[in-house]
Amino acid sequence: MSDRLLRGCALLSSVVLLAGCTATGGSIELPPPAPSIAQLQILAINDFHGNLAPPDGANGRWMDMPVGGVEYLATHINTLRATAPNTIVLSGGDNIGGSPMLSALFHDEPTVEALSTLGLDFSTVGNHEFDEGWAELERLQRGGCRTTTGCQVGTDFRGARFTYLSANVQVDDRRDTLFPATAMRTIDGIRVGVIGLALQTTPDLVSPISVRGLTFLPPGALANAAARQLRAQGADVVVAMIHEGGFMAPDDASTSCRSMTGSLVQVLADMSRDIDVVVSGHTNRSYTCRIDGRIVTSTASYGRQITDIDLTIDRMTRRIVAAEARNVPVTRDVPRDPAMTTVIERYRPRAAEIGSRQVGSVSATLRRAVTEAGESVMGNLVADVLLDTSRSAGAGGAQMAFINWGGVRSDLVHVGEGPSTPITYEDMFETLPFGNVLVVKTMSGALIAAMLEQQFQAAAPTDWKVLQPSHNVRYRWNGTRPAGSRVDRTSITIDGVPLRLDASYRVAMTDFVWDGGDGFTAATAATDAVVVAPALDVLIDYLGRRSPIAPAPLGRITRDR
Repeated sequence: MSDRLLRGCALLSSVVLLAGCTATGGSIELPPPAPSIAQLQILAINDFHGNLAPPDGANGRWMDMPVGGVEYLATHINTLRATAPNTIVLSGGDNIGGSPMLSALFHDEPTVEALSTLGLDFSTVGNHEFDEGWAELERLQRGGCRTTTGCQVGTDFRGARFTYLSANVQVDDRRDTLFPATAMRTIDGIRVGVIGLALQTTPDLVSPISVRGLTFLPPGALANAAARQLRAQGADVVVAMIHEGGFMAPDDASTSCRSMTGSLVQVLADMSRDIDVVVSGHTNRSYTCRIDGRIVTSTASYGRQITDIDLTIDRMTRRIVAAEARNVPVTRDVPRDPAMTTVIERYRPRAAEIGSRQVGSVSATLRRAVTEAGESVMGNLVADVLLDTSRSAGAGGAQMAFINWGGVRSDLVHVGEGPSTPITYEDMFETLPFGNVLVVKTMSGALIAAMLEQQFQAAAPTDWKVLQPSHNVRYRWNGTRPAGSRVDRTSITIDGVPLRLDASYRVAMTDFVWDGGDGFTAATAATDAVVVAPALDVLIDYLGRRSPIAPAPLGRITRDR
């Protein structure tokens, strides 16, 4: 209390008490001095992808511990919140999309409900938030039933009780951002400004129709403008949530980021000092670093970790005087949060009824992981299935097939010593969760060669996207060659016959690639479309006819370095 206020208390004690003074008997008691520092806790997640139930296999482990599951995630968040009541909870995006059936079957409404219930405050938009189109994302934010299928469970869907932010996503017709660019939250007198930033290359990662009418702008300059505005409005701390991430060398500690590569590095270099903390995502890596004086974090994926960021703020100078961050594993040795159990149990019975149906079997594990050349056992299987179904004249008469690796989301796992392991509808749904449709079109050999070259058009090798080919396709590539000449066109063969650039071929792919997804713009020039069937239905039918399925040999793609 100031000297002036102290004198005021004494002078007025016989008449009236000045605000902040108390009287006990004939004496005057002063209030305790306000603490000179404030503690702020930021809890962050990213790339949750609708993993409400504990993930299986490697996706459900961290440092050889079983981790993940929203019931345990909520318990850990509540425990951390109890230790620091001045807490805000944030997400670096991809809360939904590519989700297991328990969420995806209901258009990710269960995930939105669960994250709202556990107390998520703000989230940026990830690329997968746009998988079903930006109109659907707006519905998930505001609530209401889908116009085509109605509400999935019950009579209404309330929408997210957290707020999406998107400073660099512009709705062209509105000349405004899709969601608010920023938000301000006052916690124990500390004003926290939050900025949401989307991945600028989102249009390359989703079906173009899903983001038609939106423009994704460079994040750096917009982040700085938003931060200046927040500071002008009185923000003491500014946090940027960005769905962009980095990569580190295997021998680099996750707390140093000395070797960090990827697009996030340049974004961070462009950011002004007005931004104190960056919560990132997208690359599914785990790190808590200090880069150019600011904390930069990511929590891997699937709800396996929570980032705990602790800031100490001087109330007089309104500046951060201490900061630390750590990634906390979401272990399963804690009680399940009952509120999350209630959410899950609203949806689980219907999902279990559909998902438990056996559709086939495997005689060995088929993995999604890619070789150095970019080839995947699971990707090869799906490409073979697309070709097998599309080869009949009535289904388009395909001569080859390709599937984007990002569209194949999980392994098919053989368990135990028996000759085969049953595969359920849920297993297949998790393999192809996006609802893509198999389509056959005509492409010239020159267009096919151009499409294969577009696999390696990105500046960073970590952003290269290798299509998975059917068994009758072979080619070689060399990553040391200049962009535009990395695929050896003379090595491309179909059924052992060299590709003719002037010939026409029937090609089977999903609508995602045909629409130019993953940057394959060459595919958009194809003609004479024949729609076959949903890709998931095609895969389930194939398993029903051909089980047990064994892994096909690799070697369709060769990398010459």
